Amino acid sequence: MKLYYGTGACSLSPHIALRELGLPFELVKVDTKAGRTETGTDYRTVNPKGAVPTLELDDGQRLTEGPAIVQYLADRKPGAGLAPPAGTMERYRLQEWLNYVTSELHKRFGSLFSPRLQPEWKAVVREQLAEQLAFVAGSLEGKQYLLGGSQPTVADFYLWVVLSWGRFVEVDIGRWPVLKEYFKRILARPAVQEALRAEGLAK
Repeated sequence: MKLYYGTGACSLSPHIALRELGLPFELVKVDTKAGRTETGTDYRTVNPKGAVPTLELDDGQRLTEGPAIVQYLADRKPGAGLAPPAGTMERYRLQEWLNYVTSELHKRFGSLFSPRLQPEWKAVVREQLAEQLAFVAGSLEGKQYLLGGSQPTVADFYLWVVLSWGRFVEVDIGRWPVLKEYFKRILARPAVQEALRAEGLAK
């Protein structure tokens, strides 16, 4: 498989999942602003949306959208426990969290990176994020991970990546001690450290 990624972008979520699962893969770096891969390929010939991640499968098919990709990967090794079995209520809870992270948190954090967003609107977005992060923190009270189990799922890796953007856009997750501890817990995982090193992000 090939994972087309951008450094520190949401593609870091499936990157972590690949390493957690021990699946063989190749990384292909993408400059989404220039629209080119590291080998000079026009990225829109790979993914017409122009966004990362894209996962190219062994048979040449390509899958886009992070929440879909991470579920596909988790289902390649169901015994690893990164996603509950399809059709169970727990699987729908996983999808519930993946949808919340992608539609609410990801988009709001992402908008704060835009130089076109006026300061007053950035303040509004940060207020909205504060309400949503308070909800996430409340949901994690008394739990190590989002679904309440003893190990993370792909939803946790996605949430962790989005939370990692906070330091770049003046959103301090340290306001919520439970989020701060959650962040540190996932950061300590070997697969996360490996992915950060591979993307040149490890300190």
